[in-house]
Amino acid sequence: MSSKIIAKISLSDLQGPDVPPTASITDVRYLSSYNWIESSQPTIAVPGSPALWAAPKAPQRLNKDSGLIYIAQNAARHPDSPLEPLFRALYITNPSFDIRPIDVVSDRNNIRKLLSFVDPTVSRNGLEEFTINIEVTKDTAIFSRDEAVTHEIIGPNEFKGFGHEFEKACTSNKIVGSTGHHRIISYRFGGLNMIIRHETDGYVDAKAGTSSSASKAKSPSDLTSAFESLSLSPTNSKLGTTTRGSKLIVQQDGQAVPLNSTLEIKTRVSHKPLEIREVAAQLWVSQTPRLVRAYHQRGVFQVPTVEDVTAEIKKWETDKQRHLRKLAALIRRIVDVVKGCNESVTLRYDKGENKLILSKAPRKKMLPPDLYAKWDADSYTKTATDVGITKEVKA
Repeated sequence: MSSKIIAKISLSDLQGPDVPPTASITDVRYLSSYNWIESSQPTIAVPGSPALWAAPKAPQRLNKDSGLIYIAQNAARHPDSPLEPLFRALYITNPSFDIRPIDVVSDRNNIRKLLSFVDPTVSRNGLEEFTINIEVTKDTAIFSRDEAVTHEIIGPNEFKGFGHEFEKACTSNKIVGSTGHHRIISYRFGGLNMIIRHETDGYVDAKAGTSSSASKAKSPSDLTSAFESLSLSPTNSKLGTTTRGSKLIVQQDGQAVPLNSTLEIKTRVSHKPLEIREVAAQLWVSQTPRLVRAYHQRGVFQVPTVEDVTAEIKKWETDKQRHLRKLAALIRRIVDVVKGCNESVTLRYDKGENKLILSKAPRKKMLPPDLYAKWDADSYTKTATDVGITKEVKA
């Protein structure tokens, strides 16, 4: 199918009254989460759980990474609709969630790419070409990550670091068969209501104290009630459900983990210290408060520590206001352009022009039909039968 350019956006366009006076993340709220489960069919567990931080008390030698590595697991495991797991998990945890006031739904990766357009220094390799697919339903723009390669196989003679082996050695999986934990949060940014999905490496078992996010997290009993209200059977975590028109299997398993316990893990050779500015953008977009900087010499890792970097990320946000204000203006500009188009749109960064090119790109809908009903005013009174919860399957 041919595409027609509908707009081009350059950095010089991001100025004047379109740029908000401030651009900070506020009103952060945990909405839901899920784990991908190793299975012959696309299967998620809701709410799932990140892996528990459980580092050894002594230095350790690790093998280099090898085998299958996911780059974009949602697309790799569920190419029919990479964004469907986000919405399925969201409506299991919050059956009455009103999607209509949300301006943007996106993966963290898309927002990081747009930020690299207004500030190339936030990307380790500088600004590279990228593509984002966009669809609008009512007043909500859905940004879908578009990667040419969704996974890779690291061969025995290749070296891609120690990151995945370190995670295996220093965390304990809480969900049987898990291959990755994804979280869904909402917040306000630059006058926009946003929902962001992102992967989380792990969490710390902070028994003392809870955050406001924790108080909003669903307990297992709450989730059981939610599943029962959808005519599901949550009594056996090996049982899952599918929805008519979808191939995704949804199980109930795990327990919601508060946002203030989550962490990001980075590994680095010891003679190249990792500075906070190198990871700040990633942590900021997902509001991840904790960081592990693990250093090694030829695969021998010293005992790592978990740092609370909340204050450092907040300082980064303050220092980056000039760029973050442009980011807010850019996202709003993109949303406005796509809203004026009756078709799906592809956004592409053209390195030669140093511009974002938006083109009409007819393609199949991003979500199964029943999920679009969530934008209708009467959808909040419908029962599970109305949206086609149909059967129970073994995963």
